[in-house]
Amino acid sequence: MKGIQSIVVASLLVLGIAGAAHAFWGFGGSDSVTAENGVVAIPVSDVADGDAHFYTYETGGKDIKFFVMKSRDGVIRAAFDACDVCYGEKKGYTQNGDFLVCNNCGQRFHSSRINEVKGGCNPSPLARAYDARNVTIKVGDLAAGAGYF
Repeated sequence: MKGIQSIVVASLLVLGIAGAAHAFWGFGGSDSVTAENGVVAIPVSDVADGDAHFYTYETGGKDIKFFVMKSRDGVIRAAFDACDVCYGEKKGYTQNGDFLVCNNCGQRFHSSRINEVKGGCNPSPLARAYDARNVTIKVGDLAAGAGYF
């Protein structure tokens, strides 16, 4: 019986550490994307569920982290997974309902304000365009955020 309890406790610890790793150090939780003709394209259907979807684009030896989501007001939004204040900690954001929460300082930002408000600890806006099929982000716009990472 003690052996089973030890296994259960150890399993719970591993799961807790794995979850904290993303929240506190940004490990995991993002999909790698590539560009074609200078543009990253993400299907709208992949980001239309109201959740923030995290991506990584590699350029110039740096991993540029960003997220894309469709907020409740129907707008598709994108931002770097960093802000002007806390970027040095490289912790990014997690989602809690309709809010993105800074993993460093704990400030909360309503999803409808992504791409609308910049500066401070707000997620740094990332230019994007979208149509019925794809969200497109220019490689130059991604590279412009390299300083955050």
